[in-house]
Amino acid sequence: MSFKVGLVGLPNVGKSTLFRAITKKQVVVENYPFCTIDPNVGTVMVPDQRLEALAKISGSKKTIGTTIEFVDIAGLVKEAHKGKGLGNKFLSHIRGVDAVVQVLRGFEDKDVSHVEGEVDWERDKKIVDLELIIADLEMVEKITEKLSREVKSGDKKTKLKLDTLEKVKEFLKEEKKIKDIELEKEEREMVEEFDFLTLKPTIYLKNTDKEKTKEETDNTLQVNAKIEDEVAELSPDEAREYLKSFGIEESGLSTLIRKCYEALSLISFFTFNDKETRAWTVERDSDVLVAAGKVHSDFRDNFIRAEVIFWRDLVDLGDWTKAREEGEIKDKGKDYIVQDGDVIFFKVNK
Repeated sequence: MSFKVGLVGLPNVGKSTLFRAITKKQVVVENYPFCTIDPNVGTVMVPDQRLEALAKISGSKKTIGTTIEFVDIAGLVKEAHKGKGLGNKFLSHIRGVDAVVQVLRGFEDKDVSHVEGEVDWERDKKIVDLELIIADLEMVEKITEKLSREVKSGDKKTKLKLDTLEKVKEFLKEEKKIKDIELEKEEREMVEEFDFLTLKPTIYLKNTDKEKTKEETDNTLQVNAKIEDEVAELSPDEAREYLKSFGIEESGLSTLIRKCYEALSLISFFTFNDKETRAWTVERDSDVLVAAGKVHSDFRDNFIRAEVIFWRDLVDLGDWTKAREEGEIKDKGKDYIVQDGDVIFFKVNK
Protein backbone atom coordinates (compact mmCIF):
# COMPACT_ATOMS: atom_id res chain seq x y z
CA MET A 1 0.00 0.00 0.00
CA SER A 2 1.37 3.36 -1.01
CA PHE A 3 -0.06 6.72 -0.02
CA LYS A 4 0.44 10.29 -1.14
CA VAL A 5 1.37 13.39 0.84
CA GLY A 6 1.21 16.93 -0.55
CA LEU A 7 3.66 19.64 0.54
CA VAL A 8 2.24 23.16 0.63
CA GLY A 9 3.47 26.49 1.94
CA LEU A 10 4.55 29.99 1.04
CA PRO A 11 7.54 30.51 -1.27
CA ASN A 12 11.03 30.23 0.24
CA VAL A 13 10.00 28.28 3.32
CA GLY A 14 12.19 25.29 2.44
CA LYS A 15 9.62 23.03 0.75
CA SER A 16 11.85 22.11 -2.16
CA THR A 17 14.88 21.63 0.10
CA LEU A 18 12.79 19.33 2.28
CA PHE A 19 11.47 17.49 -0.78
CA ARG A 20 14.99 16.97 -2.10
CA ALA A 21 16.17 15.66 1.27
CA ILE A 22 13.24 13.27 1.54
CA THR A 23 13.32 11.88 -1.99
CA LYS A 24 17.04 12.42 -2.75
CA LYS A 25 15.97 13.90 -6.08
CA GLN A 26 17.67 16.93 -7.55
CA VAL A 27 15.13 19.74 -7.72
CA VAL A 28 15.55 23.45 -8.30
CA VAL A 29 16.20 25.28 -5.03
CA GLU A 30 16.77 28.99 -5.52
CA ASN A 31 16.37 32.18 -3.52
CA TYR A 32 13.43 33.62 -5.37
CA PRO A 33 9.70 32.98 -5.19
CA PHE A 34 8.06 30.45 -7.52
CA CYS A 35 11.24 28.64 -8.62
CA THR A 36 9.01 25.54 -8.42
CA ILE A 37 6.24 25.73 -11.01
CA ASP A 38 5.58 22.21 -12.20
CA PRO A 39 4.93 19.88 -9.25
CA ASN A 40 7.85 17.77 -8.06
CA VAL A 41 6.82 14.17 -7.40
CA GLY A 42 8.96 11.54 -5.69
CA THR A 43 8.37 8.11 -4.17
CA VAL A 44 10.44 6.89 -1.23
CA MET A 45 10.65 3.72 0.80
CA VAL A 46 9.27 4.05 4.30
CA PRO A 47 12.23 3.60 6.70
CA ASP A 48 11.54 0.77 9.14
CA GLN A 49 14.29 -0.76 11.28
CA ARG A 50 11.98 -3.66 12.14
CA LEU A 51 12.22 -4.83 8.53
CA GLU A 52 16.00 -5.20 8.68
CA ALA A 53 15.86 -7.00 12.02
CA LEU A 54 13.37 -9.53 10.66
CA ALA A 55 15.41 -10.02 7.48
CA LYS A 56 18.35 -11.22 9.57
CA ILE A 57 16.15 -13.93 11.07
CA SER A 58 14.56 -15.01 7.80
CA GLY A 59 17.86 -15.01 5.91
CA SER A 60 16.10 -13.52 2.90
CA LYS A 61 18.26 -11.51 0.55
CA LYS A 62 15.59 -9.01 -0.35
CA THR A 63 13.65 -6.56 1.85
CA ILE A 64 10.66 -4.69 0.51
CA GLY A 65 9.20 -1.80 2.46
CA THR A 66 6.03 0.17 1.89
CA THR A 67 6.26 3.41 -0.05
CA ILE A 68 5.08 6.98 0.25
CA GLU A 69 4.74 9.52 -2.54
CA PHE A 70 5.46 13.20 -1.94
CA VAL A 71 4.11 15.98 -4.17
CA ASP A 72 5.75 19.41 -3.87
CA ILE A 73 3.76 22.21 -5.49
CA ALA A 74 4.50 25.86 -6.20
CA GLY A 75 4.42 28.25 -3.24
CA LEU A 76 1.23 30.08 -2.36
CA VAL A 77 1.06 33.72 -1.38
CA LYS A 78 -1.50 35.83 0.42
CA GLU A 79 -4.58 36.32 -1.80
CA ALA A 80 -3.44 33.64 -4.25
CA HIS A 81 -7.16 32.98 -4.87
CA LYS A 82 -7.35 36.49 -6.32
CA GLY A 83 -4.53 35.72 -8.73
CA LYS A 84 -1.62 37.00 -6.66
CA GLY A 85 1.69 35.26 -7.30
CA LEU A 86 0.96 32.19 -9.41
CA GLY A 87 -2.58 31.95 -8.09
CA ASN A 88 -4.01 28.89 -6.40
CA LYS A 89 -4.44 26.68 -9.47
CA PHE A 90 -1.54 24.49 -8.34
CA LEU A 91 -3.63 23.22 -5.44
CA SER A 92 -5.34 20.98 -7.99
CA HIS A 93 -2.15 18.91 -8.05
CA ILE A 94 -2.71 17.78 -4.46
CA ARG A 95 -6.47 17.13 -4.58
CA GLY A 96 -5.76 13.41 -4.76
CA VAL A 97 -3.30 13.16 -1.86
CA ASP A 98 -4.13 11.35 1.37
CA ALA A 99 -2.62 13.96 3.72
CA VAL A 100 -1.30 17.51 3.54
CA VAL A 101 1.95 18.72 5.10
CA GLN A 102 2.07 22.47 5.52
CA VAL A 103 5.70 23.62 5.61
CA LEU A 104 6.18 26.77 7.71
CA ARG A 105 9.29 28.90 7.86
CA GLY A 106 10.86 29.17 11.29
CA PHE A 107 14.40 30.10 10.28
CA GLU A 108 16.05 33.49 9.87
CA ASP A 109 18.28 34.02 6.83
CA LYS A 110 18.98 37.46 5.38
CA ASP A 111 20.05 35.83 2.12
CA VAL A 112 16.69 34.10 1.64
CA SER A 113 13.84 36.53 1.09
CA HIS A 114 10.43 36.12 2.68
CA VAL A 115 7.39 37.20 0.67
CA GLU A 116 5.74 38.61 3.79
CA GLY A 117 8.85 40.39 5.07
CA GLU A 118 9.45 39.19 8.62
CA VAL A 119 9.50 35.53 9.61
CA ASP A 120 6.27 34.66 11.41
CA TRP A 121 5.21 31.02 11.02
CA GLU A 122 1.86 31.48 12.79
CA ARG A 123 0.89 34.25 10.35
CA ASP A 124 2.03 32.10 7.42
CA LYS A 125 -0.06 29.18 8.69
CA LYS A 126 -3.19 31.35 8.69
CA ILE A 127 -2.45 32.54 5.14
CA VAL A 128 -2.09 29.01 3.77
CA ASP A 129 -5.05 27.70 5.76
CA LEU A 130 -7.22 30.44 4.26
CA GLU A 131 -6.08 29.62 0.72
CA LEU A 132 -6.99 25.96 1.23
CA ILE A 133 -10.39 26.97 2.62
CA ILE A 134 -11.10 29.26 -0.32
CA ALA A 135 -9.99 26.59 -2.81
CA ASP A 136 -12.53 24.23 -1.22
CA LEU A 137 -15.19 26.94 -1.29
CA GLU A 138 -14.65 27.45 -5.01
CA MET A 139 -14.99 23.70 -5.54
CA VAL A 140 -18.16 23.45 -3.43
CA GLU A 141 -19.77 26.30 -5.33
CA LYS A 142 -19.17 24.52 -8.65
CA ILE A 143 -20.57 21.25 -7.31
CA THR A 144 -23.67 22.81 -5.73
CA GLU A 145 -24.38 24.74 -8.93
CA LYS A 146 -24.46 21.44 -10.81
CA LEU A 147 -26.51 19.67 -8.12
CA SER A 148 -29.04 22.50 -8.08
CA ARG A 149 -29.90 21.60 -11.66
CA GLU A 150 -29.93 17.84 -11.01
CA VAL A 151 -32.12 18.03 -7.88
CA LYS A 152 -35.11 19.04 -10.00
CA SER A 153 -35.44 15.36 -10.93
CA GLY A 154 -36.70 14.75 -7.39
CA ASP A 155 -33.97 12.27 -6.38
CA LYS A 156 -33.80 12.22 -2.56
CA LYS A 157 -30.10 11.32 -2.40
CA THR A 158 -29.21 14.25 -4.68
CA LYS A 159 -31.28 16.55 -2.46
CA LEU A 160 -29.46 15.34 0.68
CA LYS A 161 -26.08 15.78 -1.01
CA LEU A 162 -27.00 19.31 -2.07
CA ASP A 163 -28.25 20.20 1.42
CA THR A 164 -25.07 18.78 2.96
CA LEU A 165 -22.79 20.72 0.63
CA GLU A 166 -24.79 23.90 1.23
CA LYS A 167 -24.05 23.39 4.93
CA VAL A 168 -20.37 22.90 4.07
CA LYS A 169 -20.40 26.04 1.93
CA GLU A 170 -21.67 28.21 4.78
CA PHE A 171 -19.03 26.78 7.08
CA LEU A 172 -16.26 27.56 4.58
CA LYS A 173 -17.57 31.11 4.16
CA GLU A 174 -16.91 31.54 7.88
CA GLU A 175 -13.26 30.55 7.10
CA LYS A 176 -13.56 27.22 8.91
CA LYS A 177 -12.23 23.85 7.74
CA ILE A 178 -14.49 21.06 6.56
CA LYS A 179 -12.89 18.55 8.96
CA ASP A 180 -14.27 20.62 11.87
CA ILE A 181 -17.91 20.42 10.74
CA GLU A 182 -20.19 18.13 12.76
CA LEU A 183 -21.89 15.90 10.22
CA GLU A 184 -24.10 12.82 10.39
CA LYS A 185 -22.51 9.59 9.15
CA GLU A 186 -24.35 9.67 5.82
CA GLU A 187 -23.51 13.34 5.32
CA ARG A 188 -19.82 12.73 6.03
CA GLU A 189 -19.72 9.85 3.59
CA MET A 190 -21.14 12.14 0.92
CA VAL A 191 -18.59 14.84 1.65
CA GLU A 192 -15.77 12.30 1.55
CA GLU A 193 -16.64 11.52 -2.07
CA PHE A 194 -14.84 14.73 -2.97
CA ASP A 195 -11.15 15.59 -2.61
CA PHE A 196 -11.63 18.58 -0.32
CA LEU A 197 -8.30 19.88 0.95
CA THR A 198 -9.50 20.96 4.38
CA LEU A 199 -11.00 17.53 5.00
CA LYS A 200 -7.62 15.81 4.70
CA PRO A 201 -5.41 15.12 7.72
CA THR A 202 -2.94 18.00 8.02
CA ILE A 203 0.52 18.07 9.58
CA TYR A 204 2.26 21.36 10.30
CA LEU A 205 6.02 21.15 9.77
CA LYS A 206 8.07 24.04 11.12
CA ASN A 207 11.34 24.33 9.21
CA THR A 208 13.67 25.72 11.84
CA ASP A 209 17.37 26.34 12.38
CA LYS A 210 16.92 26.11 16.15
CA GLU A 211 17.09 23.09 18.42
CA LYS A 212 13.87 21.16 18.88
CA THR A 213 11.57 22.34 21.63
CA LYS A 214 8.70 20.56 23.32
CA GLU A 215 6.16 22.40 21.16
CA GLU A 216 5.47 19.32 19.00
CA THR A 217 1.99 17.78 19.11
CA ASP A 218 0.28 14.95 17.22
CA ASN A 219 0.00 17.06 14.07
CA THR A 220 3.07 19.29 14.36
CA LEU A 221 6.79 18.70 14.15
CA GLN A 222 10.02 20.66 13.83
CA VAL A 223 12.62 19.83 11.20
CA ASN A 224 15.83 21.46 10.05
CA ALA A 225 15.48 20.93 6.28
CA LYS A 226 19.04 22.10 5.65
CA ILE A 227 20.48 19.40 7.95
CA GLU A 228 18.12 16.80 6.46
CA ASP A 229 19.37 17.75 3.00
CA GLU A 230 22.97 17.20 4.10
CA VAL A 231 22.08 13.90 5.78
CA ALA A 232 20.52 12.63 2.55
CA GLU A 233 24.00 12.40 1.01
CA LEU A 234 25.37 10.17 3.79
CA SER A 235 25.26 6.43 4.46
CA PRO A 236 22.76 5.28 7.15
CA ASP A 237 25.51 4.91 9.79
CA GLU A 238 27.07 8.27 8.92
CA ALA A 239 23.64 9.89 8.95
CA ARG A 240 22.89 8.62 12.46
CA GLU A 241 26.20 9.95 13.77
CA TYR A 242 25.73 13.29 12.02
CA LEU A 243 22.24 13.75 13.44
CA LYS A 244 23.47 12.84 16.93
CA SER A 245 26.06 15.61 16.69
CA PHE A 246 23.10 18.04 16.54
CA GLY A 247 21.24 16.28 19.32
CA ILE A 248 18.72 14.77 16.88
CA GLU A 249 17.73 11.19 17.64
CA GLU A 250 15.39 10.58 14.69
CA SER A 251 15.62 11.91 11.15
CA GLY A 252 13.03 14.41 10.01
CA LEU A 253 11.87 11.96 7.34
CA SER A 254 11.24 9.21 9.88
CA THR A 255 9.38 11.59 12.18
CA LEU A 256 7.30 12.97 9.31
CA ILE A 257 6.31 9.53 8.02
CA ARG A 258 5.47 8.34 11.54
CA LYS A 259 3.17 11.32 11.99
CA CYS A 260 1.61 10.71 8.56
CA TYR A 261 0.88 7.12 9.60
CA GLU A 262 -0.69 8.35 12.83
CA ALA A 263 -2.76 11.00 11.07
CA LEU A 264 -4.04 8.47 8.54
CA SER A 265 -4.53 5.70 11.17
CA LEU A 266 -2.16 3.34 9.35
CA ILE A 267 -0.12 0.45 10.75
CA SER A 268 2.40 -2.03 9.32
CA PHE A 269 2.59 -5.81 9.48
CA PHE A 270 5.26 -8.11 8.09
CA THR A 271 5.62 -11.33 6.11
CA PHE A 272 8.76 -13.24 5.22
CA ASN A 273 10.12 -16.32 3.51
CA ASP A 274 13.56 -17.36 2.33
CA LYS A 275 13.29 -15.01 -0.67
CA GLU A 276 12.01 -11.75 0.82
CA THR A 277 11.01 -9.97 3.99
CA ARG A 278 8.25 -7.46 3.38
CA ALA A 279 6.31 -4.72 5.15
CA TRP A 280 2.64 -4.08 4.37
CA THR A 281 0.40 -1.20 5.37
CA VAL A 282 -3.25 -1.40 6.38
CA GLU A 283 -5.65 0.89 8.20
CA ARG A 284 -5.73 0.54 11.96
CA ASP A 285 -8.43 -1.86 13.21
CA SER A 286 -8.33 -3.90 9.99
CA ASP A 287 -9.06 -7.61 10.38
CA VAL A 288 -6.70 -10.31 9.20
CA LEU A 289 -8.72 -10.92 6.01
CA VAL A 290 -7.97 -7.34 4.92
CA ALA A 291 -4.27 -8.00 5.60
CA ALA A 292 -4.43 -11.26 3.67
CA GLY A 293 -5.96 -9.44 0.71
CA LYS A 294 -3.08 -6.98 0.69
CA VAL A 295 -0.64 -9.84 0.18
CA HIS A 296 -2.74 -11.69 -2.41
CA SER A 297 -6.45 -11.99 -3.18
CA ASP A 298 -6.12 -15.80 -3.01
CA PHE A 299 -4.92 -15.48 0.60
CA ARG A 300 -8.13 -13.65 1.46
CA ASP A 301 -10.46 -15.89 -0.54
CA ASN A 302 -8.91 -19.18 0.63
CA PHE A 303 -8.03 -18.16 4.19
CA ILE A 304 -7.89 -20.90 6.83
CA ARG A 305 -6.06 -19.20 9.70
CA ALA A 306 -3.11 -16.94 10.45
CA GLU A 307 -0.04 -17.64 12.56
CA VAL A 308 0.92 -14.42 14.33
CA ILE A 309 3.78 -13.19 16.52
CA PHE A 310 4.84 -9.69 17.52
CA TRP A 311 8.02 -8.72 15.67
CA ARG A 312 10.04 -7.93 18.81
CA ASP A 313 9.23 -11.32 20.35
CA LEU A 314 10.41 -13.05 17.18
CA VAL A 315 13.63 -11.02 17.07
CA ASP A 316 14.33 -11.78 20.74
CA LEU A 317 13.87 -15.52 20.17
CA GLY A 318 15.80 -15.35 16.91
CA ASP A 319 14.03 -18.15 15.07
CA TRP A 320 10.49 -19.01 13.88
CA THR A 321 10.79 -22.67 14.89
CA LYS A 322 11.98 -21.75 18.38
CA ALA A 323 9.16 -19.22 18.68
CA ARG A 324 6.68 -21.97 17.82
CA GLU A 325 8.24 -24.33 20.39
CA GLU A 326 8.03 -21.58 23.02
CA GLY A 327 4.34 -21.13 22.26
CA GLU A 328 4.80 -17.51 21.15
CA ILE A 329 3.22 -18.01 17.74
CA LYS A 330 -0.56 -17.79 18.04
CA ASP A 331 -3.24 -19.14 15.71
CA LYS A 332 -5.75 -16.46 14.75
CA GLY A 333 -9.06 -16.69 12.92
CA LYS A 334 -10.63 -14.35 10.38
CA ASP A 335 -11.93 -11.97 13.07
CA TYR A 336 -8.46 -11.20 14.42
CA ILE A 337 -7.61 -7.47 14.38
CA VAL A 338 -4.11 -6.90 13.03
CA GLN A 339 -1.73 -5.03 15.34
CA ASP A 340 1.15 -2.78 14.35
CA GLY A 341 4.31 -4.90 14.21
CA ASP A 342 2.61 -8.25 13.71
CA VAL A 343 4.53 -10.88 11.74
CA ILE A 344 1.94 -13.01 9.95
CA PHE A 345 2.09 -16.35 8.16
CA PHE A 346 -1.15 -17.07 6.27
CA LYS A 347 -2.48 -20.62 6.06
CA VAL A 348 -4.68 -21.04 2.98
CA ASN A 349 -6.45 -23.76 0.99
CA LYS A 350 -4.40 -24.60 -2.07
